[in-house]
Amino acid sequence: MPNIKLFETKKIRSVWNEEEKKWYFSVVDVIEALTDSEKPRDYWYRLKRREKEGSGIELSTFCRQLKVESADGKKYNTECSDVEGLLRIIQSIPSPKAEPFKRWLAKVGYERLEEIENPELAQQRMREIYKAKGYSDEWIEKRVRGIAVRDELTNESKMRGVKEGKEYAILTAEISKATFGLTPSEYKSYKGLTKPQENLRDHMTDLELIFTMLGEAATTEIARNKNAQGFPENKTAAKEGGSVAGRARKDLEKKSGRKVVTNQNYKSLTERQNRKIERGGKK
Repeated sequence: MPNIKLFETKKIRSVWNEEEKKWYFSVVDVIEALTDSEKPRDYWYRLKRREKEGSGIELSTFCRQLKVESADGKKYNTECSDVEGLLRIIQSIPSPKAEPFKRWLAKVGYERLEEIENPELAQQRMREIYKAKGYSDEWIEKRVRGIAVRDELTNESKMRGVKEGKEYAILTAEISKATFGLTPSEYKSYKGLTKPQENLRDHMTDLELIFTMLGEAATTEIARNKNAQGFPENKTAAKEGGSVAGRARKDLEKKSGRKVVTNQNYKSLTERQNRKIERGGKK
């Protein structure tokens, strides 16, 4: 399950440090949440420079470079900070959301401790977040199941010698291309998603999620049965697994007369769901 927390309507990517028993949060995501800046990376750069020139303090000293997953499925080194560091950083941000954000940080830490004791709470809270954003119960169940399928593939790939980051991103792209005829970046562009933090799967329809799951589940099964070892063999398994889903998708499209791949995104998905609710209420 991705480590994404929601402050109001903004996603905050996070990394749980098991050894230290604390969260590290993407500073750029926090900047965006507090300032609503369209270019949070630029804001963070200017903030660091201004603070250094004004007080002589290097805000980067409150951060660590950690691998954080981006919307394209790849993990990049990202400046992250723990609660203590963030409390210092947000002192430099003129935002009315600062105090609510401090309370949110405390709440997130407490909830994580609860989830360690009861892992089912994590999935429950994730469902609540998607529900609050307007997704249907049916879509949420598919999304949750898709996360489990993806995690299984990730764990299997690691055991078979695939390196996190670039190699896993290549496997993901191979599965997607074989399944849908598009790489994740091409898919995002087709759906009109331009922000790095926008997760492609949060903008997929039910059928797109189903075929994504099929491609990844098939890849896991093929890798296991063929005992694929190392990157080249697992790349072959990814192409074959994606092709299983790709053939099924084309067969459905031929019989239904409708394309599975669509340019619908989160906004259109929730609008369609709202129309369903309205029609149901008029009956």
